[in-house]
Amino acid sequence: MKKSLIILILLVLSGIFLTENKIHANIPNPYEMWRQRSIKVGLASWYSETDPGILKHTANMEIFDDTGLTAAMWDVAFNQKIRVTNLENGLSVIVRVNDRGPHRRLVRQGRIIDLSKQAFLTIASLDKGLIDIQLEFLRF
Repeated sequence: MKKSLIILILLVLSGIFLTENKIHANIPNPYEMWRQRSIKVGLASWYSETDPGILKHTANMEIFDDTGLTAAMWDVAFNQKIRVTNLENGLSVIVRVNDRGPHRRLVRQGRIIDLSKQAFLTIASLDKGLIDIQLEFLRF
């Protein structure tokens, strides 16, 4: 009886441990990302509070403020700092990831980051809409 109870307890505990590891397996690790690839090249766009479909809150539950130097990006930890450089004019801005985007279909077309209106305006004219950029993940 004692032996079967101990085995049962060990099985339950091992199941909890395995489930817990699976839950945390999908959380991006910024340090792992840093080691894998710290520079990417692609397209950047901008978004604003007045755009249709933009929610009041970002994915990390902050109130969206398009005058802040923030960005939306997939598979990057919230609060990750990124230097975004416009490849056309060399201007750069440091943004903080606080949202998810661009839309997945746009990512497949080469768009890798959505900048807040103010962040985009710092490195390009809003008339551009899309710009070629290089981004660099900064340590924090």
